[in-house]
Amino acid sequence: MVSITPAILVVFLVVVCALALFVTEPVPVDVTAIGVMVALLLIQPASASLVGVGLLAEPIVLFPDYPADALSGFSSAATLTVLAMFILSEGVQRTGVIQRLGARIAAFTEGSLDRQLGATIGVVAPISGFINNTTAVAILLPMVTDLAERGGTSPSKLLLPLSYASMFGGMLTLIGTSTNILASELSGRLLGRTFTMFEFTQLGIVVSIVGAAYLLTVGRWLTPERIQARGDLTEEFEMAEYLTEVVVREDSPLVGQQVQRALVETDFDVDLIQLIREGEVFLEPLGPKQIQAGDVFALRTDRDTLVELLDVEGLDVVPTAVDEDELEAGESRQNLVEVVVAPGSSLVDESLVSASFRQRYNATVLALRRGQELFRRRMDDVRLRVGDTLLVQATADSIERLDANRDFIVAQEIEKHDYRESKTPIAVGIVVAVVGLAALDVLPIVVSALAGALAMVATRCLRPQELYEAVQWDVVFLLAGVIPLGIALETSGGAALLADVVVASGDVLPLVGVLAVFYLLTAVLTNVISNNASVVLMIPVAIEAAQSLGANAFSFVLAVTFAASTAFMTPVGYQTNLFVYGPGGYRFSDYIRVGGPLQLVFAAVTTVGIVAIWGL
Repeated sequence: MVSITPAILVVFLVVVCALALFVTEPVPVDVTAIGVMVALLLIQPASASLVGVGLLAEPIVLFPDYPADALSGFSSAATLTVLAMFILSEGVQRTGVIQRLGARIAAFTEGSLDRQLGATIGVVAPISGFINNTTAVAILLPMVTDLAERGGTSPSKLLLPLSYASMFGGMLTLIGTSTNILASELSGRLLGRTFTMFEFTQLGIVVSIVGAAYLLTVGRWLTPERIQARGDLTEEFEMAEYLTEVVVREDSPLVGQQVQRALVETDFDVDLIQLIREGEVFLEPLGPKQIQAGDVFALRTDRDTLVELLDVEGLDVVPTAVDEDELEAGESRQNLVEVVVAPGSSLVDESLVSASFRQRYNATVLALRRGQELFRRRMDDVRLRVGDTLLVQATADSIERLDANRDFIVAQEIEKHDYRESKTPIAVGIVVAVVGLAALDVLPIVVSALAGALAMVATRCLRPQELYEAVQWDVVFLLAGVIPLGIALETSGGAALLADVVVASGDVLPLVGVLAVFYLLTAVLTNVISNNASVVLMIPVAIEAAQSLGANAFSFVLAVTFAASTAFMTPVGYQTNLFVYGPGGYRFSDYIRVGGPLQLVFAAVTTVGIVAIWGL
């Protein structure tokens, strides 16, 4: 049994604090990761100071090459490969090839839920093997939402399978998820064996087939219809009691005033949606317009506020139902959409007021949905979270700008004018070359991926300024921050101590049982913290345990990798689960209900598959 040293105690304290912050998220996970790195950097000099005053016998050394080892996350091949893969994914996305592929397949589904599910799973799973799976879901979410609308299906029935299929599809190749790439580097450093491009494709195909079969049968039955098949967005968000039209009377004190001062800058909980004047419809920006008698305003407000507004401002209610058709009357193109707050968005932890949403985007938020919770009044001070879904009305041009903004995912297909369709063969060819060169061991994956990223710019598939927009910097900083934690866990002896605890289960369990225990432990951990953080914590422990038991350590690494990339049981377990949380109207319990059985099925299939292919 490894003895407990001051180094182990300090590292465990950092791990416990990190886990608490990852779970509660008082700050974003990437900020927590950088905080972990800084804390580890300070331990060595702080302990040296304690030695100087006689409080410690010797300094705590967590990094043999200090501070280079602690900063190695920024120069890590895994971090650079993930960064390059974001750029490659963006290059493919800009051509519109995936959207066109999805639209063609969707054309065959008609009104059949079986065909819609099959198309959703059949498109996202293989695509997720070759572009980052979070990117695949962001691209395909609008297509799947429209697929549900055209087929008269609840989007709830399709969006959770979309997320799950992207996860097990990401296990088809090394580059499917950032977790795979990070696990490969950790395996290379600790075992001297990295993953090849198609190292686990055989098992990835098996779990994908099993996962697809589950989602088409048991999963289909377990997945709830939280949102009814959509005919009208205002009905979906239950806006009937919150939307109305009012007309300005001749004697109204508002006549002659600017909209901004008369109706926007007031204490009333009211949003102006559109102005109808002499048959012409005006959308944002409405603020500078002068109010005239006979103007008709569409409003978002509650009944109590409406009564007060009518009494004070000289307005009369227009007896017209305000539905999606009424709100879409302003333009020939779509101007009422659902918008999802994306991971890494600058709006996270901001409110609509503090973010100046209306002014920045020339758009009006009519309602906010967080899972099944709906906000339709007093929304201005609600702090936004990743996965929140906003019902937005704006001009078609403003919606296109929202769609191009990395802070959002527009959950419906909208007209596009900037796809670089002529670059499709080039972008796809670059990705094929990156995969091929790495698979044939001509170049390391980090080299071929960086070269591919450069090729995307050189061939004008991407513009230079789009490189920075393509990268999910929160993921990059998360990787850079947690990699040193894995090094510290290993060098301090903490991994060996944890491994001794797990190895004790070997007295009552066969080796395959211990392997399954590692899968389940990693799966549970991943469902409450970042998948990349769980890999960093669990792989060193898995390797130590396997070596103590005389087992194949590489098999244990693979069990951890598969478990960390398939977090089905919570919306926070994986970014793709958050993408669909709002648009699907899900409850937290839905992920346990649908994902729990799938997690157990995968535990059995993955464990047996690893033993059969790689042995123990």
